[in-house]
Amino acid sequence: MTTTELKERTKRFSLRVLALVDVLAKSRSDNAIANQLARSGTSVGSNYCAACRARSRAEFIAKMGVVEEEADESAFWLDLVIAHGLLPNARVEPLLRECHELVAIMAASRISAARNARQSSIGNRRSPIP
Repeated sequence: MTTTELKERTKRFSLRVLALVDVLAKSRSDNAIANQLARSGTSVGSNYCAACRARSRAEFIAKMGVVEEEADESAFWLDLVIAHGLLPNARVEPLLRECHELVAIMAASRISAARNARQSSIGNRRSPIP
C-alpha cells in the first residue's frame, strides 16, 4: 500500500468514526465515549500525515508510534461502544475491524522502520579507513 493510499485510508477511517459518533445517543456517558472516540479516531489520519512529513527516520518512528497508539485507543472506545450497547454490533464491528487492521499496519511499519534504522546505524559504525 502506498503512502497516498494509506493517507486516504486513514482519512476514510476518520470520516467513518465521525459518522458513527454522530449517531450515538446524547446521554452523558455516550457523549464522553463519543468525544474520546472522535479525538482518537481523527488523530489516526492527522498523525499519519505528520509521520509522512517526518524530517528523520527517528522522528518517523516516533510519530508512527503515536499513530499506532491512537488507532489502538480508537479500538478501545469502539469496544466500549459495543460493550455498553450504544449501537448494534453490526454497525460498529466493520469499523472495529478496520481499526485493528490500521493498528497492525502502523505497528508493522514502525517495527520495520526501527529495524532498518538499527541496521543502517550498525553499517555506519564501520571505519572508512581499511
